[in-house]
Amino acid sequence: MDIRELVRHLRDTTNDSAVQRATGLNRRTILRYRCWAHEQGLLAGPLPPIEQLQPLIAATLTPPPPPQTTSSVEPFRELVLHLHRDGVEGTAIRERIRPLGFQGSLSALYRFLHRLDPPEPDVTVRVETAPGEEAQVDFGSAGRMLDPTSGRPRNAWAFVMTLSWSRHQYVEFVWDQRVATWLTLHRHAFEFFGGVPKRIKIDNLKAAITKACVDDPQVQQAYRECAEHYGFLIDPCRPRTPEHKGKVESGVHYVKRNFLGGRVPTTLTQANPDVLAWCLTTAGLRRHGTTKEQPLTRFTTTERTLVLPLPSAPYDLALWKVATVQRDCYVVFQNAYYSVPFRLVGQLVQIRGGCQDVRIYTHEWQLVATHAQAAAAGDRLTHPDHLPPTKLPGVLLGKESCRARAATIGVATTQVVETLFADPAIDRLRTVGRILRLEEQVGAARLEAACARALTFAEPAHRTIKQILAQGLECEQASTPVAPEARTFVRSAVELLGHLFGGAAWN
Repeated sequence: MDIRELVRHLRDTTNDSAVQRATGLNRRTILRYRCWAHEQGLLAGPLPPIEQLQPLIAATLTPPPPPQTTSSVEPFRELVLHLHRDGVEGTAIRERIRPLGFQGSLSALYRFLHRLDPPEPDVTVRVETAPGEEAQVDFGSAGRMLDPTSGRPRNAWAFVMTLSWSRHQYVEFVWDQRVATWLTLHRHAFEFFGGVPKRIKIDNLKAAITKACVDDPQVQQAYRECAEHYGFLIDPCRPRTPEHKGKVESGVHYVKRNFLGGRVPTTLTQANPDVLAWCLTTAGLRRHGTTKEQPLTRFTTTERTLVLPLPSAPYDLALWKVATVQRDCYVVFQNAYYSVPFRLVGQLVQIRGGCQDVRIYTHEWQLVATHAQAAAAGDRLTHPDHLPPTKLPGVLLGKESCRARAATIGVATTQVVETLFADPAIDRLRTVGRILRLEEQVGAARLEAACARALTFAEPAHRTIKQILAQGLECEQASTPVAPEARTFVRSAVELLGHLFGGAAWN
């Protein structure tokens, strides 16, 4: 404020509080200028021009006394410096120097320390990238939306991918931040843009980074595969520095206050088409506060041709899991069971679940098993060669497999199997299995002959067939038993039973 305007306020009123409200000056300063103006006769009569007032002030206005320039801590400088270098806090330093004669306040001590080691100002440096060079990705809370299946409100998340040069963005609402959701959202965003940025800047969320680190972050294996498929580089922010992806942070905030602000809760299936239309109209055609241009126009005219082209096929969504091979030679992946070679029992393996199949690797990345994707939770998929040979017959034993194997051996063997399966009281499956395994010892021909001989004697039992084979009787011709001739008694009843009545015995 120039001195001429201040003098006008002093001439208008004698109330220093009113002058303070009008000028913002301290009341002591106003009082000092009022006294000066009264001494110079400026409160009445015509007001001199500004070019006369300035020299008059310099010549006649007494400057205020200078503030204290010597700190009350100065006599104890060396001791304070020594304690400060050793990491002693201000209150402890004051207690050390108070017995030596320090009479100042704790604030005086902190001012002294502040001059010794002034903090660096918090400076923000804006980083701009070339077109097509970078996109930034983040999740933000989208409040509650209606579940289309149940109709109940649920907490939803807004996924936002912002192209750093044009500020054009893709938005989609989801229920979770799982790995499968994260990878699917990337695919949708790339298809929306019609290309892939060369670098994706992300936060250290678990769906992408398993271990945050400045120099060597550990990336989710599925996200690494996705990056290799589309050709982009993963660029995680340093831990606890979300401001390093400030463009998408602003984008998430813009979605919340503009698209979601005051919106009546709708279903997720309705909100996603609406937000895509919003990206192409309200958000895409606004005048951006930093670039001073429309994001959609910058994208269509420049950046669209500079992003990487989409691959011929989309990424086959793959989920990875580390699991231990259990004692039953299976691993659990997405609530289904997959067999693994029995030699790996107790070891950790890497499981990759794609859309079509499930692949299992050792930690040395050796492929040890491949299965089709299970149709439902609880399914058990087994490769017979994964199981111990001693356990395999019992695992694969079944009535239909036994019937099929018996049919390949012969008619007699099939009849023995069907006879045993017809037992209404006892399960004969294991007995049939033992009979059929005799083929491995004696061959199909001998087993068929032994079964035929056992049927001849109406004794289709495992023990009988095994004894026939052990004694080599399967090739002998079985004689047909002949019934004895029917005869009458040649002696009379008196001759046979006369001795019972006192007669002589017949013999």
